[in-house]
Amino acid sequence: MQQVLAGKVGLVFGVANKRSIAWAIAKAWAAAGARLIFNYQGERLKENVEELVAEFGEKTPLFPCDVSRDEEIGAFFQNVRTQTDRVDLLLHSIAFAPREALEGDFISTTREAFRIAHEVSAYSLVALAREAAPLMTEGGSIIAMTYYGSEKVVPHYNVMGVAKASLEASARYLAYDLGPKNIRVNCISAGPVQTLAARGISGFTSMLKHYQERAPLKRSCDPAELGAAGVFLASDGAAAITGQVIYVDGGYQIMGM
Repeated sequence: MQQVLAGKVGLVFGVANKRSIAWAIAKAWAAAGARLIFNYQGERLKENVEELVAEFGEKTPLFPCDVSRDEEIGAFFQNVRTQTDRVDLLLHSIAFAPREALEGDFISTTREAFRIAHEVSAYSLVALAREAAPLMTEGGSIIAMTYYGSEKVVPHYNVMGVAKASLEASARYLAYDLGPKNIRVNCISAGPVQTLAARGISGFTSMLKHYQERAPLKRSCDPAELGAAGVFLASDGAAAITGQVIYVDGGYQIMGM
């Protein structure tokens, strides 16, 4: 891969294991020349992330950050400032809803599950962008991961679809606010991919099979393709693209039947 991100510094939020979409994009960013800083949420995931980022060298920084806590976000960016005085890229690959909210009917969603899903999956983009923007002194690219369930009903995706709709709307408003600073904000809408988060969605296997039957390319996507899309949106090749949702889903999104 060409070093189209040489000299760039990127923040990566959301790596949980080697199957994470965040990890696929992080690897692609690194291969394109970016220097990366990672978050991890809680000691339970720290060892996983440490093991993965060691691939980039022992000195690759990673810091704790629970994005539902403003004090942890603030501390994370204080740590970032000890490593660099400039940030160019930010990847938001974070989503969560209580397991029971991803089963059964949407109408059964509790107030608490609704709050948690939106706070972690959507508001966190706003909170991270607010902290990152002052460090993006030469402009930048912020990328968030979304899914088609934000605009059409996907059975059992439930409150997460509503939270992803909020995420996409937040990206558009952030794109407007940050545009004068030459900071772009876009979303990648990935087709179904075998990740830890996906396994929490009831009927995921049927969803994957449906894409294989209906998508124009007769498949969803693979992590390397998401990585390539992430590099494009982070690069100067996407310099005039902001506030958009880019679909990497085998073409499924265009289908009416």
